[in-house]
Amino acid sequence: MENYIKVYEATRKKLKAYQYFGWLMSWDQETEAPELSVVHRTKQYQVLAEEMYMLNADPKYVEAIEKLYEMKDQLDPDFRVEIKNEYKDLRIVKKVPKDELIAYQVLTSQASQIWAKAKNEDNFEAFAPTLEKIVEFSKKLVKYLETDELKGYDILLDMFEEGFGVKEYDLFFNTLKDELVPFVLEVTKTKERFPRRLTKSVWPIDKQKEFSDYLLDVFDYDRKRGILKESAHPFTSGVSTSDTRITTHYHEDNPVSAIFSTIHEMGHGIYELQCDPKYDDTFLHGGTSLGIHESQSRMAENMLGRSLAFWSVHYPKLKELFPRQLRDIPVEMWVRFINKAERSLIRIEADELTYSLHIMVRYEIEKLLISGKLKVRDLPKKWKTLMGQYVGIKPKTDKEGVLQDIHWSGGMIGYFPTYALGSAYAAQIYESMNLDFNIDDALRNNDIKKINAWNKEHIHQFARTKTPKEILMIATGKEFNPQYYVNYLKKKFNK
Repeated sequence: MENYIKVYEATRKKLKAYQYFGWLMSWDQETEAPELSVVHRTKQYQVLAEEMYMLNADPKYVEAIEKLYEMKDQLDPDFRVEIKNEYKDLRIVKKVPKDELIAYQVLTSQASQIWAKAKNEDNFEAFAPTLEKIVEFSKKLVKYLETDELKGYDILLDMFEEGFGVKEYDLFFNTLKDELVPFVLEVTKTKERFPRRLTKSVWPIDKQKEFSDYLLDVFDYDRKRGILKESAHPFTSGVSTSDTRITTHYHEDNPVSAIFSTIHEMGHGIYELQCDPKYDDTFLHGGTSLGIHESQSRMAENMLGRSLAFWSVHYPKLKELFPRQLRDIPVEMWVRFINKAERSLIRIEADELTYSLHIMVRYEIEKLLISGKLKVRDLPKKWKTLMGQYVGIKPKTDKEGVLQDIHWSGGMIGYFPTYALGSAYAAQIYESMNLDFNIDDALRNNDIKKINAWNKEHIHQFARTKTPKEILMIATGKEFNPQYYVNYLKKKFNK
């Protein structure tokens, strides 16, 4: 056994190094790289992808994983989880042809810039050929990886949220269709009116940046281990507990976007920073799943960041930066403004009430794409139909519709449903935390450290050593129940 462990650990060390450089390339691409750098970078990425493939496919490494998996009951609990995960991932190397996999990795390394250009020009046709290749590979991947237990779209869903497939997601989304869609369409029939200073002002970006910087300290985001930059699409990118980076974006006519993008990404970033450092050099670092990860960002953004308790402390700072725009606007009106529910087109700008319905649109589309019942060229039309059905509004442009998200350009089909699941997890986790201490009191005392500490104890410290279902049981003592989410939203928006 010792020899197999040595082989495994030596290869893991090299793979972690290659992953680090790939991560740096990706971070640079999304934040600072000039547009024309893509060609040269892609050449380098292809070499990196081939080297990583060779390491992953090395017969000695594969044998080490297989033998350690056979002896897993003799391994310590954390290492056993890591080997189980790596054994599961072996199916990619063993069943997917090398040339196809590397070609796909190169394709997705280029696709985000193709998508960004197409979005900027509102030109779906420019992105469609690339998306067709991504969808076709995803359909082939499903065929390569099918087992008696996992088939079709379930394979992609399971990659992002272990234990959740079409059966589980259909039950979840059907609950939303039955209970939330009618409620949302009723609540959003009319728009609430707000003063023009809130809706029509110019909010200087330098002042918005100053407030985002202020928020880093409010949420106790460690500046020595984390950084905030700008990107077209806000994201979090973490490689260790000493290096986790977040981005946001700014719009002069909409300060709410930057405020809550920053808070949302800090929720992700704090999770990464609060994992136990002992996992940094293993494949267990980071959040256990995308759904649990999203629960942390959605809780930070919506349940903490949009509360009156939070703004009773931090609204004076915002007014200090924007005295003209917020003149005669009491904190209660500001809180109503940032919690307004309305039929909107853009997912990342969607309010808390309608957000998961945007995800439901994407879930239905992905199911149809992978089953072959929907062609990529028909995506814009289907998008508009489902948006009208679930959210009550249809986009007039593809920039506001099917081109708005970056995820499919990265091949992340099966990813979107975790966003809605994360919001539902958050409601259940928030209720459990509130039984241990009064969250509003902690916010009024500007004591977000107390909330971070609770999340670290019940969720973050475990990194990837627990499954999503195990984490939920540790944090709440109960299995997942979407009714917590529906009840939470109805209670909040009935007000």
